[in-house]
Amino acid sequence: MVGTEETRLVVLRGNSASGKSSVAAGLRDSFGRGLAIVGQDNLRRIVLRERDRPGAANIGLIDLTARYALDAGYHVVVEGILYADHYGEMLAQLRADHRGPTHGYYLDVPFIETLARHAGKPIAKDVGEEALREWYRECDLLPGGVETVIGADSTMSETVDRIMSDTGLVGLPARER
Repeated sequence: MVGTEETRLVVLRGNSASGKSSVAAGLRDSFGRGLAIVGQDNLRRIVLRERDRPGAANIGLIDLTARYALDAGYHVVVEGILYADHYGEMLAQLRADHRGPTHGYYLDVPFIETLARHAGKPIAKDVGEEALREWYRECDLLPGGVETVIGADSTMSETVDRIMSDTGLVGLPARER
């Protein structure tokens, strides 16, 4: 078992440029200290510099990092594309092992919107439409109905407010400064 009955685990998934990182940052801004962001891109691309493939080392590192933060009393947001066929088993076990409430969200953004959002990112010069098409998976939901789908019509502020409310993070005390 991992975490406590009070810790919250939020899994935030979706295609590239769907807003996952921005929503995770918004959750931390709304909550304050005591909310850890476990970002797939950071652990996979920066820490390990590996490609996204089944069985890759980042899957275990994401799991280990989330578990460590939960055991240390942090609320945790695991965010990333996190393809269901690559990460689903790990996420299901993390969900099963977590003592507190766990909430899953899938940010569902159509491909044309993905392209528009991606154009404003710093990596847009290095990652083009062809790569985005290759990565894009329409509604790549985890099995078992464990995710709430949030559409592209939800603003970042609305999405953050909804997740804060759904998870019960609203009103919980942040860690002392």
